[in-house]
Amino acid sequence: MKKLRGIIFDVDGTLLDSMGMWQQLDRVFLRENGIEPPADISDIVKKMTVDASSAYFVERFQLDMTPEDVKRRVEALAAEEYRLHLPLKEGAKTFLMQAAAQGIPCAVASANYPALLDAAFARLGIADCFRTVLTPGDQLAGKHQPDIYVEAARQLGTDPAETAVIEDALHAAETAKAAGFYTVGFRDSSSQADWNALAELCDRVTDSWTALLHDGFLQCF
Repeated sequence: MKKLRGIIFDVDGTLLDSMGMWQQLDRVFLRENGIEPPADISDIVKKMTVDASSAYFVERFQLDMTPEDVKRRVEALAAEEYRLHLPLKEGAKTFLMQAAAQGIPCAVASANYPALLDAAFARLGIADCFRTVLTPGDQLAGKHQPDIYVEAARQLGTDPAETAVIEDALHAAETAKAAGFYTVGFRDSSSQADWNALAELCDRVTDSWTALLHDGFLQCF
């Protein structure tokens, strides 16, 4: 059995059932600016950081806004959902509590807005489950580069080979895998088209947090 020492969690589509909301949010933002959303817009921006997607909207749709304006507006549109509504995936809290009970060091690596994560984690009672919450910023690139995972492992005090990264997005799992992390693919309806490729790539896959618990994953620690 593979021996592991730490876990790095993605959030949207993995811990939180939120990807459907983000797909609608892209369309809401464009329509309020008089633009009919292209059919593929969600597939394009889901692989981007917040900063990159904001700049993309300005450039592609010739918006009379700065990328920072776009970023602030999208964050405002999403804020209420994170503060009040978005649920954890089934079994996620039980999984996190069990990991905490075992003393497993855990981190978050997310492309989301830090304030939204903080609001959701506080409401859901899971903020204390993580030693660190990392998002792309001045010092960290998005998930097309391994920086965010490497830094999370450094803060956990674990090596990549003994650190599990749990992701629903193929491009993110590819990055973590290439950097030497143990990768767990998590099924989410928003990335169903990539599921076969994700399953082939990852060291382990799961349909839910309950299934991952029942499969004995935490016995690897």
